[in-house]
Amino acid sequence: MRIVVSAQGDTLDGMVSPVFGRCPVYLFVNSETMDFEAVPNPAMSQGGGAGIQAAQLVVNHGAEVVLSGNLGPNAFDVLQAAGVPGYLVGEGTVRQAVEAFLAGQLQPIAGANVAAHAGAGGGIGWGTGNRRGHGRVQDRGAQPAAPYPPEHREGLEAELTELRETLKALRQQLAETMDRIERLEGEADKKGG
Repeated sequence: MRIVVSAQGDTLDGMVSPVFGRCPVYLFVNSETMDFEAVPNPAMSQGGGAGIQAAQLVVNHGAEVVLSGNLGPNAFDVLQAAGVPGYLVGEGTVRQAVEAFLAGQLQPIAGANVAAHAGAGGGIGWGTGNRRGHGRVQDRGAQPAAPYPPEHREGLEAELTELRETLKALRQQLAETMDRIERLEGEADKKGG
């Protein structure tokens, strides 16, 4: 399995980065051999769209799983559209993060766990680490949904299913559009230079 870890350094003993879209480097790790490839993040100091560009980069480099301190909404949407799940890691090294993932000790990221542009301007706070080097994000005030009356539940479930399918199609369209833009910009750069 090809695992990508948002990292602060370019070795397995480098620290995990608490941010995804603006981390310095991505380490792509082969889970069977622990061989790795360090890829610098071109979106690290980008003014906007870092999460989208970073997510597209890791997808294009064949990532099957993302390990990071957080994922913003844009990065999460691109990764989800590509079928690449994210898992939450806290403090520790890249090696520790990969080992924790392989041992089933990391929590999947079910949705964006930071606001858009949260990593801009020097980073954010993130999950609390424990002695194994992984962490968790604290609840940010989400309230449990009020139960619906039984007579409305069937209609609500049908609407939710329809909305989820629409969202899935939109995410796929977004990923395809971003990929097309990236290719066109690359072609324009080649012709202009």
